[in-house]
Amino acid sequence: MDQPVILIAEDETIVGLDLCHTIEEAGYEVEGPHADLNSAMLAFQKRRPDLAILDIRLNDTVVYPFAEKLIAEDVPVIFHSGHLPLDEVDARFPDAPALSKPCPPGEILNQVHSTLNPDDQAADEPLIDAATPDVQTV
Repeated sequence: MDQPVILIAEDETIVGLDLCHTIEEAGYEVEGPHADLNSAMLAFQKRRPDLAILDIRLNDTVVYPFAEKLIAEDVPVIFHSGHLPLDEVDARFPDAPALSKPCPPGEILNQVHSTLNPDDQAADEPLIDAATPDVQTV
C-alpha cells in the first residue's frame, strides 16, 4: 500500500527540514519542504498530495489562495504558523486545523493522522505521548 503524500510548504529552513523529518519518521512520504509559493504550487501540479501542511506566509506571500485551490481539489490543509491570525484562519477555513509554532512533533502527527483519517474512532486518542520524544509509526 502506498504511503500518503504530505506536501510541506515552509520558508524557515530548519523548521521545514525538522517538519519533513518528523513526517517521514512517522512513515509518510514527504513532498518538500517548499520555501516559496511557486515551488509548492508546481509540486502540487506534478503530483496531488493527500494532505498539505502550510505555513501561512512564505517569503511574505500569503498562502490563502493556494490553500483554497488545494481544498477545492479535496486536499485537506493544516496551517502551521508562528504568526497565526486565528480569527482570520477560522473565518476563511473553518474546517482546516491550525497549529501554532513551535508545535510538538506528537501534536503535528496526531493532527496529520486525524485529518487523513476523519472516520477513525481512535483519531481522538493521541498517537504520541507528548512527554516522550519517541516517534511511533502511524
